[in-house]
Amino acid sequence: MAGTNLLALIDDIATLLDDIALMSKVAAKKTGAVLGDDLALNAQQVTGVSADRELPVVWAVAKGSFINKLILVPLALLISAFAPWLITPLLMIGGLYLCFEGFEKILHSLTHKKEHSDQLNLPEGTDLVAYEKNKIKGAIRTDFILSAEIVVIALGTVQSAAFISQVLVVSLIAFVMTAGVYALVAGIVKLDDLGLYLRKKFPDGLLNTLGMGLVTFAPKLMKTLSVVGTFAMFLVGGGIIAHALPHWEAPLSSLPPALETIVSGLIPMLINLGIGVLAGAFVYLVLQYVVDPALSKIRS
Repeated sequence: MAGTNLLALIDDIATLLDDIALMSKVAAKKTGAVLGDDLALNAQQVTGVSADRELPVVWAVAKGSFINKLILVPLALLISAFAPWLITPLLMIGGLYLCFEGFEKILHSLTHKKEHSDQLNLPEGTDLVAYEKNKIKGAIRTDFILSAEIVVIALGTVQSAAFISQVLVVSLIAFVMTAGVYALVAGIVKLDDLGLYLRKKFPDGLLNTLGMGLVTFAPKLMKTLSVVGTFAMFLVGGGIIAHALPHWEAPLSSLPPALETIVSGLIPMLINLGIGVLAGAFVYLVLQYVVDPALSKIRS
């Protein structure tokens, strides 16, 4: 009898694990769409740090990201269980923040064309420790919003499952995504160091050529990711806001099937981008010309 109960328990555990594996696979596919934006944003956030501090900064942001997940996973589960209507407004606030941050970055780049974000061109007297801390704080704040979106998407795929399955699947996705993203970010920021190592280790030959290519390619990749990361803020933030707005479909039936596939994927992205830019500009103007003057009057 005891042996039968034990076998039944093992069978139940195996079934549960199988279900969790299947649901995790589905959740990973849906959250994978955010992974590219997450990678670009986080790689961008650690640019401008000296070479010897790149990995410590990435690790500091990764630890902050894990803490974000430790806060967000139980919070999302509680909200989903007791106040599911709160999820959309909270995500929209996060989306507006991302749009604002993206708009502010573009505005800063346009009004400070001669300034560069890399450490070698920082103004004299800049406190490098404070500069690094601000970089880390900014990256962790941005990660919090992206993490919230990942957690909510993962939770949405297991909404009808048992509570224990929800906890395990969402926790697993949160951990895997965080580990994966920051491992890739660490690899990207150290590409130039790998190139230098190959050039020194192998004075000639294919590996030397590869090293030279990596040294040349790495700065261009980081600049590209910086631009992509800024646009990702608008795409992610605008996408969050767009999901809460009434949906509409463009008339694509008259287009050839191949072109319809391309356009049907491009139009939502352009809409999200446009909404993101407009939302960022709106928040910036409100803060600049309404909130700041009001706070100044209160302080005076």
